[in-house]
Amino acid sequence: MTDGLLYVLSDPGEVPEAEFHDWYDTEHLPARLTVPGIASAYRFAALDDHTPPWLATYDLSPGALKSPEYQAIVANASDREKSIMATLAVLDRREYELISDTGPTEGAPATLLAVAMSVPPGSAADTDAWYADEHIPLLMAVPGWRRIRRFRLVNGNAPDYLALHEVDGLSVFEDADYRAAVSTPWRNRIVANATARDRRVFGLLH
Repeated sequence: MTDGLLYVLSDPGEVPEAEFHDWYDTEHLPARLTVPGIASAYRFAALDDHTPPWLATYDLSPGALKSPEYQAIVANASDREKSIMATLAVLDRREYELISDTGPTEGAPATLLAVAMSVPPGSAADTDAWYADEHIPLLMAVPGWRRIRRFRLVNGNAPDYLALHEVDGLSVFEDADYRAAVSTPWRNRIVANATARDRRVFGLLH
């Protein structure tokens, strides 16, 4: 069962962009897809005006990143891999465990909304209830909203929770039902009380 996620933000910095993409697509990512427990991977480009500009997500099973197969890939990295990894301006690597999954799992997401958030101590139950009882049902009723997964951070420097929303395109954010879903009193209270929050929008590369 792929109830884990590896979420990697990157900025090539001084690495030429063509070299960065060739390395990622022909060496780095394919090697990781040979590891048992890493079921799929997607690459995305930022559609907002924020950085880092590139995102890779890997759906994985518990323990996949500690497996002998994964450790062997890391230990036997090529000189090219070592050079590029050392030169990247940003490599923000986060590991998560799944909290909930709503919506169909088939097909690649055309557009990905990623919302990371930390909440004050003692308010996690209220946040979970808001997602389960209000926020997820309202968003899933928006035309073009396909799937919502929630995760809890287990490793990395990031807010404690991540929600990944798979949608058909940027037009969903102009829908009246979406605007209503993100302007309820409960939602406004959760967001106002958040101790950290980051919202990113990405489009699928492949």
